[in-house]
Amino acid sequence: MTLAFTATAEQAGERLDRAFAGMGGLSRSRVKALVEAGQAARDGVTTTDPSESLRPGAQYSLTVPPPESATPLPQAMDLAILFEDRHLIVLDKPAGLVVHPAPGHAEGTLVNAILAHAGEELSGIGGERRPGIVHRLDKDTSGVMVVAKSEAAHHALSTAFAERDLDRSYLALAWGTPSPVSGSVEAAIGRHPADRKRMAVVSRGGKHALTHYATERAWGAACALVRCRLATGRTHQIRVHMAHIGHPLVGDPVYLRRSPAAARGLPDTARDALLAFPRQALHAQSLGFRHPISGEPLSFTSPLPPDMAALISVLDAGR
Repeated sequence: MTLAFTATAEQAGERLDRAFAGMGGLSRSRVKALVEAGQAARDGVTTTDPSESLRPGAQYSLTVPPPESATPLPQAMDLAILFEDRHLIVLDKPAGLVVHPAPGHAEGTLVNAILAHAGEELSGIGGERRPGIVHRLDKDTSGVMVVAKSEAAHHALSTAFAERDLDRSYLALAWGTPSPVSGSVEAAIGRHPADRKRMAVVSRGGKHALTHYATERAWGAACALVRCRLATGRTHQIRVHMAHIGHPLVGDPVYLRRSPAAARGLPDTARDALLAFPRQALHAQSLGFRHPISGEPLSFTSPLPPDMAALISVLDAGR
């Protein structure tokens, strides 16, 4: 749809976004976003300034793209499926795969892939034929995930995750060696007070969070392979808690704020490989729960992905 008008003398000096607001049912905020995205023109020349003053006699136009479907579309892609029946799918999610469509990631997500893989088998969740996402892994975290295919499974699995009636553990490569080598981090997590895109340990307004950790291997005082078990499930919980105790995850683009001092204790090859790692070195290695319908105990594990295994090989070679 394209909206157009010729500015009159009475409109001289009026803001461009105000002039289009209301036309075609558009709100001013929507018009502003479209103008900033390059969808507006004056006399055929693109303008991206919503506050531009109208010039009498000038021809203004605004292109309004068709709305995107609110329902994710099926997109076929390879999935590493560990288990599947008519109620659920357990899979090994690769790093780099977004779980659910969101602004900036409208397609190419795990939901799109499951719709393509099992769309006709999905029995309906919330009245819609869609997969039930009961927990999420960050885009760049790999490992075991379970997804519901039926309403009953979705409800039961959601309850199990909410009540922590399951077992899940993660493997992480962290800078430095935790002291003590095993323990727990109990600290509330909320939005960072200065950067709303980050989470942080906060003294007020956060949610209770508890992470148990145990060091499995260490390379001097420089780096450690740490197993983490979640007693709660907060956004970025392991990443925030490990950074809070002074051991941020290798490659973490959000919570590793500077080159760690521990890097100086490594040979050049190992140090360079760790500093160049392009994602947080975090892997959901195991997940155990009761089948939401039969009650049968289920347990699944995933080996370290090749990129993390390669890092460990470099560390071992540098000993």
